Amino acid sequence: MSPVIKEHARARLVTDARDLPVVPVELRYDTATATPDTIQVAFPGGEQWAVPRDLLERGLRAPVEQDGLRIWPCGRVQLVVERHTADGVEVVQFDCAPLIRFLRRTHSRTMTGAKPEAAPA
Repeated sequence: MSPVIKEHARARLVTDARDLPVVPVELRYDTATATPDTIQVAFPGGEQWAVPRDLLERGLRAPVEQDGLRIWPCGRVQLVVERHTADGVEVVQFDCAPLIRFLRRTHSRTMTGAKPEAAPA
């Protein structure tokens, strides 16, 4: 059985509004999926974003871009994720602390759940 790691967090939807609306999101990591190093971000209403784990980690330190995703730190405590699709651009802002905690859990769980490699013959 593969470890499934979930964490609830909040994201701010970046819009033209004066106050950024806050929405609950679920962060999910499942090594049994077709893309095991991908974080799923589930928004209310069923929308999901697939974000490569390493891209999210690198984006905590410096701006990165890959496959229509742009991620960059915003000050010392926030992270911005920008998603480009044929329908337009969506931008959300996360507090870094829950993301870092979640990413640490994904690494610690996969390390403890990993099978030892066979010694070379």
